[in-house]
Amino acid sequence: MSNSAVDPCPCGSQQLYRDCCGRYHAGESAPDAQTLMRSRYSAYVLGDRDYLLQTWHASTRPQHLELDAAGTIRWLGLVIRNYQVIDADHAQVEFVARSRVGGGAATRLHEISHFVREDGRWFYVDGSFPKLAL
Repeated sequence: MSNSAVDPCPCGSQQLYRDCCGRYHAGESAPDAQTLMRSRYSAYVLGDRDYLLQTWHASTRPQHLELDAAGTIRWLGLVIRNYQVIDADHAQVEFVARSRVGGGAATRLHEISHFVREDGRWFYVDGSFPKLAL
């Protein structure tokens, strides 16, 4: 996917990339954890490894991040299920991201992501996977 300023934003906001996640990828601080989560999804779609590492909290950030160099992952969409502000500096975002690898069946990543704000900037800390009801 292209990241042209006039393309729709990959996060599904119905805004142009430049008016949505593009500004955060360019260095503006996300105002809240939900916005950071959406911008991180867009960074995965666009292969922006630097942004992903910069917005990952230092306590859990991997030294290296391998993205889909071969272009085999096709991101299909993002749905925010729940956004919970815990306090002024902590929040959770429950989301489902859909993707397809090669010609295979679509898969879903359902995660509850944990975020922390330090020095006015939000960071992704980690995520947990909700148990599915049978």
